[in-house]
Amino acid sequence: QSCQCLAWKPRPVGLWPSPMESQHVVAGYSDGTVRVFSVSRTEMELKMHPHAAALTAITYSTDGEMILSGGKDGIVAVSSPRTGMTIHVLADHKGSPITVLQCTRKQYHDFGVEGGELWLATSSDRRVSVWGSDWLQDKCELLDWLSFPAPAGPEGPDSLPPSLAAFCPWEHGVLVYVGFGMQKEALFYSLRKKQVLRKISLPAFATSLSLSPAAPFMAIGFGDRLLRLQPCPAGDPQDYAGHEDTVHLCRLAPSGRRLLT
Repeated sequence: QSCQCLAWKPRPVGLWPSPMESQHVVAGYSDGTVRVFSVSRTEMELKMHPHAAALTAITYSTDGEMILSGGKDGIVAVSSPRTGMTIHVLADHKGSPITVLQCTRKQYHDFGVEGGELWLATSSDRRVSVWGSDWLQDKCELLDWLSFPAPAGPEGPDSLPPSLAAFCPWEHGVLVYVGFGMQKEALFYSLRKKQVLRKISLPAFATSLSLSPAAPFMAIGFGDRLLRLQPCPAGDPQDYAGHEDTVHLCRLAPSGRRLLT
């Protein structure tokens, strides 16, 4: 089986890692399985089968207690690595591959929903769902549902730029979206005001996106070998042309000091 996506288990907040602490990676596979590996012991600890289709996105909840996985068929599953059980199956994006799953902490009563976690799912049909969750209480509530219009494009989702969304680390309650649409732009959407706050024009449709956790800027990759560093909310972008092909992945380190493309 081919591994399609993976994520590191987050460390507990405020705890200094001990040398004895085991690090874990979760990976999603083409046969619909999710596998948890101990890095320190170099072995698989758990194998679950929450999906009927190949996985396309995976992440841990912010406390590391749940695994969120998304498939090529648009199904999102929430599973417990402690018990191996799948506790939620969400079919809201059914029919379109999941492109992004991301979790972030929230204040307990932010946005009028319980729980300490916000998370989003993005699918290749330009839809983003935002959820408030309290996994210990088995609560998972839809907070917002975004659909972005687009002109009639080429046949098949594989020929279109990906739909990508991310919570904004420097602006509370805001998410950033890029994807195939009426205009080439990055959209900043407020979950409180339920509206687009501003738009940043782009030279082409983005193929990858990463927001800096340490400073207000984002990295955006494009199909014509271009990488852009864009200050936010405004400022002159820096463009880099060091690639031979589409920049289909970019990731800023947690420190914000390193960018992997």
